[in-house]
Amino acid sequence: MVSRMFRIETEVDKERRDLLRTRLRETNTAASPVLRALRGTPAAREVPLHVWALDGTGALAGGLVGHTWATWLHVAHLWVDERHRGSGLGSRLLARAERVARDQRDCSAVRLETWDFQAPRFYQRRGYEVVCVIPGYPPGITEYTLVKRWR
Repeated sequence: MVSRMFRIETEVDKERRDLLRTRLRETNTAASPVLRALRGTPAAREVPLHVWALDGTGALAGGLVGHTWATWLHVAHLWVDERHRGSGLGSRLLARAERVARDQRDCSAVRLETWDFQAPRFYQRRGYEVVCVIPGYPPGITEYTLVKRWR
C-alpha cells in the first residue's frame, strides 16, 4: 500500500476555487450524458436574471435576484421593503422573473430556498411545491426548497 502525504489548507483562494469549478465541471460532464449534451448549448450558461421595483422617488422598493441554467430559473433572493409588503409587489416580481425565464429563456421550472420565518406559504400559494425540508439549518430555523414546473 502506498502512503500519500497531503497538505490540507483552509484559506480563501479564488484561483484554486476557479480551478476546482473547472475540474468539477469537466468531471461531471464526462460522467453524465445529460450534462455532456448540454455543453455548448445556450442553456449551459448561467445567465443572471434580476427584476427590480422602484418606488415613486426611485428608491428600491423590492427586487429579485436569480439566474437561469439548464432550463431552470433559480431564485436566490426575493425581497420587498417593509412599507410595500402586502401590496402584491412580491407576487409581481416573482411573476415577471417566471415569465422572462419561461417565455424568453425557455425554462421549464423554477427552484428556490426559503426559511420557515420567511415565505414558504407565499410560494406555495403561487404553485410551488415543497421538495425538501431541512430542520435546524441553521439551528432553530427550518429551510425549505420549493419547485414549480411549467411543463
